[in-house]
Amino acid sequence: MDITESQKSTIADWVKRGETIAIIQRRLREEMELSLTYMDVRFLVDDLNLVYSEPEEICEIEEESAVNEEPIQESDSIEEPELVSSVEVNVDPVTPPGALVCGTVNFSDGKQMAWQLSAAGQLGLVPGDDPDYRPNPEDLQEFQSQLQQVLQKHGY
Repeated sequence: MDITESQKSTIADWVKRGETIAIIQRRLREEMELSLTYMDVRFLVDDLNLVYSEPEEICEIEEESAVNEEPIQESDSIEEPELVSSVEVNVDPVTPPGALVCGTVNFSDGKQMAWQLSAAGQLGLVPGDDPDYRPNPEDLQEFQSQLQQVLQKHGY
């Protein structure tokens, strides 16, 4: 891929104007007939020693919403209800072959199932005494949330 000095200066102008990589990629294809991948365009910008920063749209949105909000007074404070979980996740100290970590989960209806996270990152629930048992969706969501917290505590 050979890029002329005039093309380099045009690309530099696009970067200085704050064009996104995707827009630069499209303009290269349409205006200069250069078909590059997104990553190639990123590398090109880097190779030309141009400083590119992704636009921070999220920050702009937060700043705009902060301007439009009224300050909350002490009497307006919102109390968050204390959540009591009916799902309990435990990690087993011994891990079977093929699993990264495993344990048990007690669901809100009193049923218990084993779970395991494979070395490939697949999470599975192991049926217990009742192979037809399916926990309700709320319990599954709570299980996944608690499992993430428990695994972070254990350094996974």
